[in-house]
Amino acid sequence: MWAGEEDLPLFWLQLPTALCTVEWTGWGGCGHKKIISCCGILAAMKLIIQIPCYNEAESLPHTLSLLPRQLEGIDAIEILIIDDGSTDGTADAARAAGVNHIVRINHAGLARAFSAGLDASLRLGADIIINTDADNQYDAEDIPRLLEPILAGRAQIVIGDRGVATFPAFSPLKRRLQTWGSAVVSSAAGLTVPDATSGFRALTRLAAQRTFIAGEYSYTLETIIQAGNHHLLVESVPVRANRTERPSRLMRSIGEYLVNSTVTIVRSYTMYRPLRVFATIGGWLIILGLIPIIRFLFFFFQDGGAGHLQSLLLGAVMLIVGFQTVLIGLLADLIRFNRKMLEEILLRSRQQDQDR
Repeated sequence: MWAGEEDLPLFWLQLPTALCTVEWTGWGGCGHKKIISCCGILAAMKLIIQIPCYNEAESLPHTLSLLPRQLEGIDAIEILIIDDGSTDGTADAARAAGVNHIVRINHAGLARAFSAGLDASLRLGADIIINTDADNQYDAEDIPRLLEPILAGRAQIVIGDRGVATFPAFSPLKRRLQTWGSAVVSSAAGLTVPDATSGFRALTRLAAQRTFIAGEYSYTLETIIQAGNHHLLVESVPVRANRTERPSRLMRSIGEYLVNSTVTIVRSYTMYRPLRVFATIGGWLIILGLIPIIRFLFFFFQDGGAGHLQSLLLGAVMLIVGFQTVLIGLLADLIRFNRKMLEEILLRSRQQDQDR
């Protein structure tokens, strides 16, 4: 079995190695083998551009008209529309524009639409998947910038950086929030991602197969933390972004955005680092619990501790809660280990199912 063979279609893996021409390359991750040809047949590189849509019939045709149909290093380009329960004829508009594939789901939100798109793209044999928006927020001419790190073997996920700190379409408050949020997500993931909320990104086949969306709010933050914990190669590249007239459907207010983003970050980080989270909380509870106990002991040796029993009770309760929190962390870490094994099983199952 070759390192990185998960990125290769099952058809190629089943052929005798002696009949295949291979070379060492970075495809799918640094230092992996790439099949150049088998039995005289060249291995084609297929790109699928997926666009999650919800009531985008008006803006979608213009966005589709700007997408590239040919790119260097790519043999086939197909366009996939994920219709998230639109009621304005988005699917009809996509069909009229000549897209290759349309996936229709009941309205379930952006995260579910993104996940459905990945599953469909993998089943359609995509080697690389690019995700973009239907409202032409991202400049389609920058798609080659997303592809270059993957084709060069430096990355498995490439995220378009809009330069949120200076992006003119954002208000000063939103710029600060985006910059701060990206720093928090980068720290949680152990990566450097200056624009964590950017939906303009490219994934290799293996990266897409390793992506499991648990939340329903948005996929952008969760997938970065997940990629960092799966030790995937992630790179950011500068891209241009256009000002959109339609208000964001994800951020109806700053307060709602902060709450949803914070919950997503905390949940995703805790999912992969439960022992660290609960041990930290439990440790602080134990330390704080020792303070009133020490206070009680001080007065106990001074005058028998009369009138200071409350300190002892408070300290004892905090110690008990602290130790219980640490024990919860140990249990959660065992669950995390079990979840990791289940993810590996699901990955193998997904690969076998999608590579048939």
